[in-house]
Amino acid sequence: MDYLEYYKLSEHPFSNVVDSRFYYNSPQQSEAIIKLKYAVDTMKGLAVVIGNIGAGKTTLARRLLEELDEEHYEAALLVIIHSSVSSEWLFKKFAMQLGVKHISENKLELLGEIYKRLNEISEEGKRAVVLMDEVQMLNSKEIMEEFRGLLNMESSEGKMVNFIFFGLPELDQVLSLDEPLKQRVASRIRLTAYSEENTGEYIRHRLQVAGCSSNQIFTDQAIRMIFRYSNGIPRLINTICDNALLEGFLNKREVIDETIIRNVAIDLGLDTQGS
Repeated sequence: MDYLEYYKLSEHPFSNVVDSRFYYNSPQQSEAIIKLKYAVDTMKGLAVVIGNIGAGKTTLARRLLEELDEEHYEAALLVIIHSSVSSEWLFKKFAMQLGVKHISENKLELLGEIYKRLNEISEEGKRAVVLMDEVQMLNSKEIMEEFRGLLNMESSEGKMVNFIFFGLPELDQVLSLDEPLKQRVASRIRLTAYSEENTGEYIRHRLQVAGCSSNQIFTDQAIRMIFRYSNGIPRLINTICDNALLEGFLNKREVIDETIIRNVAIDLGLDTQGS
């Protein structure tokens, strides 16, 4: 027996792996989706989402991608995994994601193919959207200038391609490497931590999706302490809750109270006063 069976759950509710089924549509996330879709639909060109580590940027990016249906959008998500990315690599990735069939090794020819493909997408009545996660890693003036060049591709309706950058607060400094590009940011969204009320709703939502039939596995006092130790950061909320369920199972506790949360926080190094 593990804690799933003990608490009558069908699956782990607090995994930090992005899973759209567990998406919590908080007021903040809902507003962000509306603003980003507006920027895309009106072909503004560039929107930026900034948030601290664990604030839910990747979750929001994947949710937005799901909402951009294939009938009206040619959309792709590109995750930057290292800082040594070249502009040539980026152009090839853009071309592949947008459906360019001939990926030329010549940069100018590739740009021409991208422009041709963007025209095709426009003629199909669709919007071209490229979502990019962890953009702060592209700490290069050259690459920022390349983005500006791509945003110069316009039709009578607006920008031919829409970029949505997701990144840590350092992304502001990266955009500043090319001031004209920074001035083209049409929408800027900052993801903040959850409130105590949202933290409780988030926890109950994920438990419900995981098949929880109990009214309350976590006491109100436990949720208050989870908020305190996590500062409302979704990734930390997940980590604390997952460890708390395991701790509760090992100690055969039917509900998770503040004592369990405090012990978990100490084990995770989140409560230095308690250690």
